[in-house]
Amino acid sequence: MSQEVTNNSPKSTLVPISIIAGVFFIFGFVTWINGALIPFMKTINELTEAQSYLVASASYISFVVMALPASYILEKIGYKKGMSLGLIVMAVGALVFIPAAEARTYWVFLTGIFIQGMGMTLLQTAANPYITILGPLESGAKRIAIMGIANKIAGALGSLIFGALLLSGIDEVKGKLAGASAAEKSVLLDTMADSVFVPYVIMAIVLVILGVLIRKAPLPHVEAATEEATETGATTKTNIFQFPQLWLGVIALFVYVGAEVIAGDTIIAYGISLGFPAADAKFFTTLTLLAMVLTYALGVVLIPKYLKQGTALRISAVLGIVFSICILNTSGFTSVLFVAALGISNALVWPAIWPLTLDGLGKFTKTASALLIMAISGGAIIPPLYGRLVDAEKHSLIASGMDEMAAAASAGTSSYWILIPCYAIILFFAVWGHKIKSWK
Repeated sequence: MSQEVTNNSPKSTLVPISIIAGVFFIFGFVTWINGALIPFMKTINELTEAQSYLVASASYISFVVMALPASYILEKIGYKKGMSLGLIVMAVGALVFIPAAEARTYWVFLTGIFIQGMGMTLLQTAANPYITILGPLESGAKRIAIMGIANKIAGALGSLIFGALLLSGIDEVKGKLAGASAAEKSVLLDTMADSVFVPYVIMAIVLVILGVLIRKAPLPHVEAATEEATETGATTKTNIFQFPQLWLGVIALFVYVGAEVIAGDTIIAYGISLGFPAADAKFFTTLTLLAMVLTYALGVVLIPKYLKQGTALRISAVLGIVFSICILNTSGFTSVLFVAALGISNALVWPAIWPLTLDGLGKFTKTASALLIMAISGGAIIPPLYGRLVDAEKHSLIASGMDEMAAAASAGTSSYWILIPCYAIILFFAVWGHKIKSWK
């Protein structure tokens, strides 16, 4: 399938690729601060494990709500205006954190995160197909891998910056809360909640400025080529339900995002449950992201010249299963390192699934992209399931007589089994699913 643009020579696509990399940097920064927000929200709102992971749910469920409307919006205003609008919506979500901090009300925080997620849906729905069809399809994973490097470097910075801002002194606050009166506890938690004010105001200002700049950016118009044709030239597909690889790709992406969010967003809380101080644990998400960045860099070098996209996806899925088993059978910092190593298995999954899924979809590309974006909702569903598993296992172990801290650590480790079926589904898509072009 030939992909269309106006001019897809390396020189002509350098500027737009750089601009889209900037867009990926932005939503990488915003997405990956959830790892710091989860233990922060758990403390200031006195939540259970499962409740705290609603931070991820609020962000990722917006992709279900907004994906098809985003596709419609992009049909009307195009990719560039859509990305600009997405940045402005994200700025509005950042500002919601101000009244949320004042009231210290969890659902208001979740509303702000949800609104930011709506903006990110617009960005993702526009940026992913745009970068996929900006050049030859066979090198689509390479271009998305470059985007992934920008995304994860931003995520590492966001995790470190917000970890320092939000988690600084959290262990001391927890110690004081244990023996504090109701009035003292309220003052302590209110003071801690106020720490979101300055960073989120700055974030809102930066997002508005970037939204204006992207509107003025020199991005060429791109469209996918027409859909599959028979030997006589007649088109064979009339609706998106006739593309099995699309729906299998959606399922694979759904479980992948859930696995990726677990690897990035649970690792700080997991480290704390193992007894690591928050001052050390706040760096753990960065380990996951560093593993992803290094693997993305390999992808840029190897794909497609030395490594096919499908092969990269198969290797990633197998490594995911292996690392998940290693988490279950180790403890302490070794176990944390295997959670971080999931970054290696996760890095090339997103870049490979997109081009493998969109191959041959032609005029259905925008709708298919919206469905793939909806699959990001896996990040809203699978991490809270992990949280529920942790809560249930911890309560069971405590009831059997185990110390609370030891129970939390053991439950956190054993609940990572949920990753294994996720990577098994990805492996199926990598080996067989993307090749299924017809239901017959």
